[in-house]
Amino acid sequence: MPALIVMVILFICTGSIQLQAGDFSHEIQDGPKPWKSEAFDAESDRFMFALHADLTGGERPHIFETAMRQLALLHPEFVISAGDLIEGGGDRAALIEEWESFEARALLAGAPLFFVGGNHDLSSELERAVWGERHGPYFYHFIYKNVLFLILDSEDMSENRRAKIATERAEAVKVYKTDGAEAFAQTAYATSPERTSGAISDAQADYFVSVLAAEPDVRHSFVFVHKPVWQAEKTPYTRIETALSDRAHTVFNGHVHVYEHRVRNAADHIQIATTGGQQFPQIGTSEDHVTLVTVSGEDVSIATLLLAGIRDKTGAVPSEGHELCFSAAECGE
Repeated sequence: MPALIVMVILFICTGSIQLQAGDFSHEIQDGPKPWKSEAFDAESDRFMFALHADLTGGERPHIFETAMRQLALLHPEFVISAGDLIEGGGDRAALIEEWESFEARALLAGAPLFFVGGNHDLSSELERAVWGERHGPYFYHFIYKNVLFLILDSEDMSENRRAKIATERAEAVKVYKTDGAEAFAQTAYATSPERTSGAISDAQADYFVSVLAAEPDVRHSFVFVHKPVWQAEKTPYTRIETALSDRAHTVFNGHVHVYEHRVRNAADHIQIATTGGQQFPQIGTSEDHVTLVTVSGEDVSIATLLLAGIRDKTGAVPSEGHELCFSAAECGE
């Protein structure tokens, strides 16, 4: 059995909760036993969910569907897709076609899906309209087994500002395609604060502050947002952070296509990398991966699984994944 699969099984099965009488039985009556401990992780409120982000910047073929088939092997209870799920930028028909493609492939994970909007998904009024028709609200929350999940919209700005950013973005994309990354970095879009840290409206902050006030007794709170909105100077997001400050919470973002962990306000902030999007190994750890999060009691365990190491019972990466490049740095791409 591949070592990574053994590690995942151990990750899932180790714990400290005694099973109910009758769940574990044996016939050894006296003396030592050929195992250590009978404290199995069998809490009724234990669950595992998966997380991924970023297919964009020129999606690399077959990576995402392979990742979803790999998640199906791991059986998370649900999957959170943390933004930049389609390339975007096209007309209505093109956007609908991209969403249909993404959704069909995402369902290969065999689990409920929760979407977080990214800049490729929600930048223009048309993109937001199509999202609304297919997915409803841009920001929302839910509770699962007394754990709070906050899904933020980091493209939440005025219509006028969004129109200006959309125009600048379209121009910047043309520059990128014709003149490359260095020229793109000098464009108005590339240097705008919204591109780096997005925007949160007062209305959105009001919503989440209200949600947090109404749910003071959850076991843990998770925040999912595409862009690292805390990197901006004082914004409405500051009020959300303040409301989170007295509770256990974990924050995830995507957008940069580079993995990074930091602690902010005593909480883990984890920036996940790609599942098929453009990679930037020159600026950090940029590899295709999925993240598994296990909540057990009040404890949270987070495992980052590189796609190259998630294999099926035959020892192969699903969907002929052995032919794919999951790390540009290693493949020389």
